[in-house]
Amino acid sequence: MKGDEAAVTEVTRQESARDGEGVDFDRDDEAVSQFVERFAADMTEAGMQRMGARVFAALLASDSGKLTAAEIAELLQISPAAVSGAVRYLAQLNLITREREPGTRRDQYRLYNEVWYEAVSNRDQILTRWQHTMRDGAKVLGPHTLAGARAIRTAEFYEFMQKELVEMLARWRAHVEGAHLEVPHVGEQKTG
Repeated sequence: MKGDEAAVTEVTRQESARDGEGVDFDRDDEAVSQFVERFAADMTEAGMQRMGARVFAALLASDSGKLTAAEIAELLQISPAAVSGAVRYLAQLNLITREREPGTRRDQYRLYNEVWYEAVSNRDQILTRWQHTMRDGAKVLGPHTLAGARAIRTAEFYEFMQKELVEMLARWRAHVEGAHLEVPHVGEQKTG
């Protein structure tokens, strides 16, 4: 664990120097590492790919919300191939984006500013597609058969869920704006 702690500290320092940010070095590096692994385990248990979950949790725990592949590999003590597969997976889920600082050749992987909002918003398209698939399936299965009725009920559930998601996201936006909650952008530290 001591090697992991040193890696966390070094990556945090490199990231801080790169971004010109002040970072709280009083953090307990072992506790941060345990948090990353615990959250990754929770996401894995919920169905996320293990390495993707670890990389996502590491990005979430970094002050800047962005890391290079080398920093991720060092921080999590994983191979470059594991990093490559994990970031590809997370990008496909629209949880992270890849970008390159002007004048450099190294990619950085960054969380979206409001990653959970973005992730849930993207589900709207998926729910619409599933709705259509279930309604088409009900026609094929026969709307008056038990299987067809299940397909119709499933489509209705997706439609209900989609409507609720849209309303929930609107309530979240109102909550953020009403409470004057600031979501720090990459490279910014939230103050006060």
